Amino acid sequence: MKENTGYGDIMELTEKFTFNPKEGIDNPALVISDDAAPAPGPELRLCVLKRKAGESYGFHMRVESGCRGHVIRQVEPWGVAERAGLRDGDRLLEVNETFVDDLEHLEVAQSIQVGGPQLCLLVLGGEEYDQALSEGLDLRALTRDHRGQDCARPRLCHITRDPGTGMGISIVVVDGERGKYSVSTAPGGPAERAGVQKGDHLVWINGAVASELTQSAINKMVKRCGNHLTVLVIDSESEQSYARRRMPILPAMAGTHNLPHRPLRLHLVQGPDGYGFLLRQEKSASGRIDHRLREVDAESPAEKAGIQDGDALLAVNGEAVESMEHDDIVHRIRQSGRRVTLTIVHTQGKDFFTQLGLSPLVFCEEFLHEKEQNTTAPSAVPPKEAQADLPCPRLCVLERGPTGFGFHLGCFEQEPGTFVGQVALGGPGQKAGLFQGDVVVEVNGQNVEEEYLEDVALLVKEGGQSLSMLVVDRPGYTRLKQSGTAIAPSLIPHCAEGEKTVDDSVM
Repeated sequence: MKENTGYGDIMELTEKFTFNPKEGIDNPALVISDDAAPAPGPELRLCVLKRKAGESYGFHMRVESGCRGHVIRQVEPWGVAERAGLRDGDRLLEVNETFVDDLEHLEVAQSIQVGGPQLCLLVLGGEEYDQALSEGLDLRALTRDHRGQDCARPRLCHITRDPGTGMGISIVVVDGERGKYSVSTAPGGPAERAGVQKGDHLVWINGAVASELTQSAINKMVKRCGNHLTVLVIDSESEQSYARRRMPILPAMAGTHNLPHRPLRLHLVQGPDGYGFLLRQEKSASGRIDHRLREVDAESPAEKAGIQDGDALLAVNGEAVESMEHDDIVHRIRQSGRRVTLTIVHTQGKDFFTQLGLSPLVFCEEFLHEKEQNTTAPSAVPPKEAQADLPCPRLCVLERGPTGFGFHLGCFEQEPGTFVGQVALGGPGQKAGLFQGDVVVEVNGQNVEEEYLEDVALLVKEGGQSLSMLVVDRPGYTRLKQSGTAIAPSLIPHCAEGEKTVDDSVM
């Protein structure tokens, strides 16, 4: 930022004014007020880091004894981080628009490692962070205010071609805006069902940045994509919000819609002959090094957990291992003793994300499916002493507005189960308490956990002008399933009585 000093500035700030006895002084620089100016709030800083292939971001993140928050240390002089404005002692509040101050260190480190070559960090200086805590300020609310209430997340949508109607999408250049493209969708078509909305702006298509492509190149990509197309889109108002903040729109910030593949988090208990698989480091056709699970023994803990030959290993006990050496990964597995948690993705899923230029771990918490051996049958009511620790479902009652209920449903391709894909700002869904990513458990009293998207959408339409939905946030849904608890409205009362409630600010 340019810093002006000297007489030139004084001349610019000294405005000519005239005195009129009837009107008084009309010098806008002179303000007389008895009220003191409001104290400025903490200064949040947005740091946009962009690294080249093989280059590091040039900083360390630590959790230090007696010091709250994720602390930025060892910022390399003239490195990527320093050039972006990161300073020693800063506290990290957001990574790619996800609030991380209350997350475990390992989770935050992983979100940085797998985010790709570009990263957006929202930070607060160390002294300001401590001052904000001493004043009891809500740090999450501060980050939300910095972003603005009118800004919705971008959406990563996977479209499957319909034999009769095609993709149901058309892409045209925005008038007078070179490199910007607007999207139109066929009502009820594949693109609309995948979460694309009419008037959305196209940010990214099959791994390529739209602004770097010509109209002709985009048309060719759509024609040659086969039966599937993955796009990153955002509504025009939210796009303007990103532009005002000089912030790139990245896939890592997106909510996901209908992605056909997902990571699996598997909990294995070692048997008499070990876990029953071999780990191999292999080079893919593209030259990329992958860690693959091979020679899965029949009836072994690995096979029972769902591991298939050729699955790619992504994380061990929650720690990302894609960039680790083979021996380091083996050491971590052996250190786990008789129990280990592996995050994997099947071969087709690995190929899918590689073609998009993304790590599956970018969306790991977004749509992670957990599976453990020897799970017990669900009990209708959990033990009373365990209820206080369980997440709480929410019963949301909506009244149809002029444009509908104000939300979109999403699903996993060719699998049962639905979730809330997007919630319109100020719409009936938001007012009733729906949040993007919520898993839909019941619609108008009917359980839909094993229903497909089309059937759930039909139930919503048949409900008429009012709609009742039992939902739970995705991490809570996973925990309830792991506990063997049937999710029902009967679980809601214990939330009102206990200490734990659902955080309605979860991003």
